[in-house]
Formats: sequence, structure tokens, C-alpha cells
Amino acid sequence: MRLRALLENDALGLRLLGGEDELDRSVRGVMTTDLKDPSRYLSGGELVLTGLAWLRDAADAEPFVRILSQAGVAALAAGEAELGDIPDDLVEACSRHRLPLFAVNESVAFATITEHVVRQVSGERAGDLAAVVDRHRRLMTSGPAGGGPEAVLDLLGSDLDLRAWVLSPTGRQIAGAGEPLDHALAAGLAGEHLAATRTGRRGPHRLTVHGTAYSLFPIRNTGRAAGPASRDVRETVLSDWLLAVEADAGDWPAARLDLLQGVTQLISVERDRRDAARTVRRRLAQEVLELVQTGAAPAEIAARLRVAAPVLLPGLGAAPHWQVVVARVEWDQDGGQNPVEPGPVTQALLEEILVDPATVGAESADRIAVAHTGDEAIALVPLTAGPLPESEDDGPAPALGLHADALLAAVRGPLSSGLADDGRLTLGVSAAVHSAEGLRGALEEARHARRVAAARPGRVCAAGHHELASHVLLLPFVPDDVRRAFTARLLDPLRDYDRRHRAELIPTLEAFLDCDGSWTRCATRLHLHVNTLRYRVGRIEQLTGRDLSRLEDKLDFFLALRMS
Repeated sequence: MRLRALLENDALGLRLLGGEDELDRSVRGVMTTDLKDPSRYLSGGELVLTGLAWLRDAADAEPFVRILSQAGVAALAAGEAELGDIPDDLVEACSRHRLPLFAVNESVAFATITEHVVRQVSGERAGDLAAVVDRHRRLMTSGPAGGGPEAVLDLLGSDLDLRAWVLSPTGRQIAGAGEPLDHALAAGLAGEHLAATRTGRRGPHRLTVHGTAYSLFPIRNTGRAAGPASRDVRETVLSDWLLAVEADAGDWPAARLDLLQGVTQLISVERDRRDAARTVRRRLAQEVLELVQTGAAPAEIAARLRVAAPVLLPGLGAAPHWQVVVARVEWDQDGGQNPVEPGPVTQALLEEILVDPATVGAESADRIAVAHTGDEAIALVPLTAGPLPESEDDGPAPALGLHADALLAAVRGPLSSGLADDGRLTLGVSAAVHSAEGLRGALEEARHARRVAAARPGRVCAAGHHELASHVLLLPFVPDDVRRAFTARLLDPLRDYDRRHRAELIPTLEAFLDCDGSWTRCATRLHLHVNTLRYRVGRIEQLTGRDLSRLEDKLDFFLALRMS
């Protein structure tokens, strides 16, 4: 904005005392000060407001005005509330340094002038940035010369002082200017965004975390949004990105909101480009999957893998091992009135889960090939090095490859919010295989593991190949009424006794079985004398009619505790 515009606004109560020839200067900010030397706080282009508290005698005017002039300020506005008329020494000093000088009527608060200048300057900067964003959009549409999402986020920071990040629905940071967002905070923001989207609320979604305000803008996937406008939100909620801005957009003017919407549209162009880059990998995975499912000869599958290797493993040759991950997203179908096709939804989500370097390791994150068939998404994961991140429950000697629990550990919170009360994600992971001959077995293993996960409670569940050779495989498929009857017959007498006598028979039984029936180790763990332990075990046997020295009875108790 220009100085002339300030003078023409009667509500600001400004009177020009000198510098009429300089009224076309641009104002880029405003600052209020009564320091003798405010130079450290000036960057040029400001309208400086002062109450003249620094002016003690006539000699003070010259050095103060010289400092402002050297800093490149646009003008000085002096208040009349303290001294009445502006001293001649100040008027003369401003004239010598060609610094426009305004007198501010005592009835006008500096806050009124400050608010007006900030509002006008911010609007102009937003307009300038909108033009830059539009130019950037054209560049990105025609090719990668625009610089990607990071470039436009840099513009938001430099021109509007807005810190912003592009996040995936799982909270993975895709782009950001400056310091990366804390992972836990990013996951929390993604979860809040997904929850708000599922309730049908329109963005931006606003929230405060630890005293800091954030506004969340949806980034629609234009490549997937070519269908009808009325399509179910469940088809996109688990794949759309979001723009997280560190600010409260609740009181933003329409122009700034429109600008941020333009930014999200710009970033969606980059999203389309990244999706297009996955097309080749998807097609390769689909071809290999079809060969495996139709029972093609291992030599034919191996030949297809050799064709896929340059894409999935650039510069590394054939993969020594492969792993299969099967996933499925299921929604309640509203009595069949509003069906959602799960295959494409699951494919996009599985790609997102597997593309996170924190989940699968940096070397494998960009080499995942995901296809979908029917209701399932199937990922063919090449393994080129040693063990990838594993769950703490997998023991001290982890097997090569992905681990089911670790895959979902970082994304369970956000995805649970997106699935809400009517969706589930189940995932199964095979063991690693070293040849084409093993892929068919790996696919069936992963599918079976997913069915084990589906038998568990919870919105987001996973199971791995190691669970298929354990009682864990059998327990989820025991009918609920059988499960309840079995556990009640064995454990209810102990629970009743514990309730009446506080005897802790159930914890004693769990520890005894966990110590493989060793009296000494169990007594040490429970901090009991061995005789006390023997008394408790005897009471358990008396109440249940079982003998804990017999393997069959130990096994029954073990299974009852697992199913309870």
C-alpha cells in the first residue's frame, strides 16, 4: 500500500507535516517504538509510530530521524497525545532526511493504525502470492520445473509467515518448509483430519495442540476424483493428502482462504504425478500376481520377475528374496444401499503404508509394487538387504523382511480415526521366499495370516507368518459360545475364590505356566516361599479337579487363559 492511501483515510486521523513529494512510497509493515535507537527492529518499508517519549531535548530529533532514514523506513507518524503539537526540531530533521512525517490525532489509537496497515499489507501480499501460485501451477502442470510442493510451501513461509506441511493420511510428511513436523504430532493431525472428514465437516478443520493452533486443508486427489461428485467419502478418506498450516484460519478473510485452496489444488497436481509414476509398478505386480494365481510355471514367473527387477530394484539386479503382503479394507455396506468398492481403496492405503521409510526401511520404500484383485490388495515386496524394522515382540533374532506388528504400529491411530465405526483394515504378511517357486505359497500364507487378523477384535489388525504355526492360528476361530463355556469351566472357580479371599490364584496360575512348571523360578518371580506356592497350586487343583503335573491339564489351563 502507498502512504497516500493512509493520508486519504479520514478514520486514521493523520495530518501531513512534511514529505509531500514522497507519498508514493510503499508501506510493507508497521512498528510502534519509543526507543532512541530502534534500528535493530527495522528491516525497511515500515510506517514507524511513536509517542515521542524518547524526545527529551531538541538535540534528540536529528539522530533519531537519521537512524530511521538509514534503515529505509517509509514514514514516521508522531502522536500528539503527550506533547500536543509536534516539535519543530523533529519536523526540520525529517525534512532534511526526506522522511515523510505525519501527526496522529490524540483521539486515534496507534492500534487502529496498526490494524489497518497490517490488514491492507497482508491482503496485498496474499494477492501477490496468489499470482505466484498461479504461475507455479502452470509450471507444474506442464512439467517438473515448478519445484514441487516444497517450493510453494516456501512461498507461504516467506510471503505470509505461514509454516505448513503436506501430510499423508497416515501422518507421513510428504513435504514441508523448514523443520520437519514431529512424527507423533503429524500422526495426531492426520487422525483429527480423518475423523473430521468422516463426520462430513467441511475443511479447513481447526484444532489446538499444546497451545498451538493448526488448520487442516484437504488435498483432493484429482486423478481419482473424476467420478461423480456424490461419491462416498469412504472411497477417498484413506488416500487423500492434507495441508497442515500452523495458524487458526477461523478469522481469515475470504481472499486468504481462496489462496490456500489454490495451494491445495496445486499440490494435487504433484499428487497426480506421483500416482502416475506408480503405474508401471502396479502393472508389473498385476502381471506377476495373475501368473502366480493361475498356476503358471515357475520359469514363466521367474522370467516376469527378471523384467520387473530393473523397475523395482534399479541398479541392484534380481532380488534375492520376495515377500507378499495382503490387505483388505471392509466397510459396513448400509444394508446394501451404498456399496463401496474396497479393492482400489485398499490398494491406495497399502501403498501408503508400505511407502513410509520408517515402516519398511529407506531402501525398500520406493520399490513396492501393489495390485488389487477383488476385495484384496496384494503387495510384492523385494528384499535386498538384512532385516527391516521389526516389532519388539518378534524376539532377539528377527527373520528377514517385514513384520506385521511393525507395519501398523505408527499408523494405527490415524487409520482408526479414518475407519471410524464402520470400517476395518486387516493385513497379513508372508515369510520371505528366495525364488519364483515360493511365491504361490507366500501368497496363500499372507492370505491366511490376514484371515487370522480378521478374526481378532479391533479396527486395525495384522498377523504374520510366524503365527500360522502356533495355537494363535486356532484360537480366533473357536466359536464364542464354546470359548466362553471352556474358560468358565476352568477359570470361574478360581475367579470366585480370588474375589472372596484375595488369594491371587489366577496370577499364580499364569506365572506357574509361564515358568514351565518350575517351582523355584515361579516362587522367585512371585516373591513367595516355595511352600506358599505349593499351597496355592494345591488349592487351584482342588477347586478345578485338575492336576498341574499332567501335560494335558497344563495345556487346558494355558488355552483357557489365552481365550479369556
